[in-house]
Amino acid sequence: MTEASRHSLRLNRRTLLGSAAVAALGAAGIGGFLFTESVVGPWRLTARRLVDRLQDTAGGSFPGCRRNHAKGLAVAGYFESNGNGVELSKASVFRAGRYRLDGRFSLAGGNPHMPDAPTAPRGLGLRLFLPSGEQWRMAMINVPVFLDATPQDFYDRTLAFAPDPATGKPDPAAMSRYVASRPKTAAALNVIEQGAPPPTFADTAFFGLNAFEFSDARGDAVPVRWRLVPDNPPRQAPPSSGENALFDGLIAALRTAPLRWKFLVVVGERGIDPTDDATKAWPPDRREVQVGTVVLEQVHTESGHNVQNVNFDPLVLPDGIAPSDDPLLQARSAAYAESFRRRAGEAKPTGAVVVREV
Repeated sequence: MTEASRHSLRLNRRTLLGSAAVAALGAAGIGGFLFTESVVGPWRLTARRLVDRLQDTAGGSFPGCRRNHAKGLAVAGYFESNGNGVELSKASVFRAGRYRLDGRFSLAGGNPHMPDAPTAPRGLGLRLFLPSGEQWRMAMINVPVFLDATPQDFYDRTLAFAPDPATGKPDPAAMSRYVASRPKTAAALNVIEQGAPPPTFADTAFFGLNAFEFSDARGDAVPVRWRLVPDNPPRQAPPSSGENALFDGLIAALRTAPLRWKFLVVVGERGIDPTDDATKAWPPDRREVQVGTVVLEQVHTESGHNVQNVNFDPLVLPDGIAPSDDPLLQARSAAYAESFRRRAGEAKPTGAVVVREV
């Protein structure tokens, strides 16, 4: 078996990570209805076609649910800014202080009732409420790079990894051929497979995935990426078991004490570190600035009273933060809006993970 074959088979066992980034955390809509036919790649590739692919891989129809990362829990807390970020960005969020936030933990996939697989891609969406009515929304996942450099690559990979109607599983040969034809995807797999995922959400690091631009009060701009690094004490009890093991563990942990993540901003070297290719990691010696701490205090069943209708669109940004030239950013924004358009008129189900039952 070739190295590409081994990579693709391991990817299959990891529940087809491909759903994780282009639709990383589902949808709702500031301006969402405008993007239904937004072109996100070649003329034939639209947000509608991208979401069609996500829907086709869900294994059924789940009205009212996000077309990807359908299974999730709502959380709330605050961001404690330490003031260190003001040297990089004029954004109000980096002034020292505390800023309210809400968010959503999730697992990749369009089926809200699927069992929690330890290796399933994990998502964390956050919405920070800032002065003057601004918001900062983030859609993060638990891997440092993505498998596709462009929206077209994502679409092509979902086709190559589509379940065979005869077996209900992807064709290993088709997966192998695809990975062999995409060296960027093969290289990203090498990065992703460096270690087993942590046993709980509380122990998981989350990555912003795409590059962005920070601009300071003088107008100077730098490319950045960011990640959240867990800052929680070791668990006193083993992880939960059962179909909702990861989410049950999150509920139990938040009932005991708040959960914390250090917010680290990585400063890139312009012209050296790629900003338009999420498959490529930046060198590990790049400067890092801890700009504060994300603190989560509450957990709730997902509903219309919290984040069920929130779009964690990565292009909802405060002044001082701007998108980079990464083509996936526009695709993600458009796909989230299309996902919302489809579920906006559907009856909203109760969240698949019910907090009171744990």
